[in-house]
Amino acid sequence: MLSDKEIVCPNNLLDVAHKKKGVTAGIVNAGKTLPMLSIMDAVKEELIIPTFIGNKKEIEKCANELTFDISNYKIVHEPDENKTAKVAANLASKKKIKIIVKGHIHTDVLMKEVIKKEYNLLGKTRLSHIWHMTLEKNDKPLIITDGALNVTPNVKTKMHILKNVINFCNRIGIDKPKVAVLSATEEVLKSMPSSVEAKEITELAIKEKLNADVFGPLAFDNSISKKSAAIKGIKNSVAGGADVLLVPNIETGNALVKMMIYFMGACAAGVVIGGKVPVVITSRSDDAPARLASMAAAVVALD
Repeated sequence: MLSDKEIVCPNNLLDVAHKKKGVTAGIVNAGKTLPMLSIMDAVKEELIIPTFIGNKKEIEKCANELTFDISNYKIVHEPDENKTAKVAANLASKKKIKIIVKGHIHTDVLMKEVIKKEYNLLGKTRLSHIWHMTLEKNDKPLIITDGALNVTPNVKTKMHILKNVINFCNRIGIDKPKVAVLSATEEVLKSMPSSVEAKEITELAIKEKLNADVFGPLAFDNSISKKSAAIKGIKNSVAGGADVLLVPNIETGNALVKMMIYFMGACAAGVVIGGKVPVVITSRSDDAPARLASMAAAVVALD
């Protein structure tokens, strides 16, 4: 059942990112093959100017093995993996780098450093993660949020997640995104808290006059299939045509994305948004095209 389809980086995301060429990027614990391959691709695309953070010997050895000339780029020697995040956050706070890219380091180690108040990297909204999902080079994306950062967000946090994803959608050319607030049903049931919260989020989006069509609760099928929505008699502007799936919790988002990757060969471009510095936190097992797409998404998200 696992897909053997080759993962490809979407052109639409690259095209938007190309408008902001040469963004300075800190690569955290960079001396491993997969992170280095994606950095090489991003440099070829003229998306980033990398600053490599980690063990200098390992970084240079890895680059040499890939015949990647990094002589014109800065290397910050830090042999302790757990201290590389401190270096990156400090560089970002001094505006020496504009995006942070996770290399071979645990996400929690990196993000715990990024959110420290001393670096002043947080914005007006809570940090959240988006996945920009595509199958082919010219696909319209499906955006899933938040399946990587906020574990069990309450309504207040989900409103921050919603505002962040609307902003990102605007940056990739979706002027008024259709946002489905997911549950396991399209009915509001007290026994299913996610459906109650979805209704509240829908009402708040209208009250706050957010520039998006937001509706929930909707089940997954009713969100993405017009046929399913029609059969169930669901009539609203979001049903069957969602640009964004706002998931009830991290497990839902994580499972949806990984099913699309492993069963469909989807390209998952993942980035943390909402702060002053976008943070790329791809999985250490992600293929190079997905890592490149994630860096493109980070460049797009940059103010």
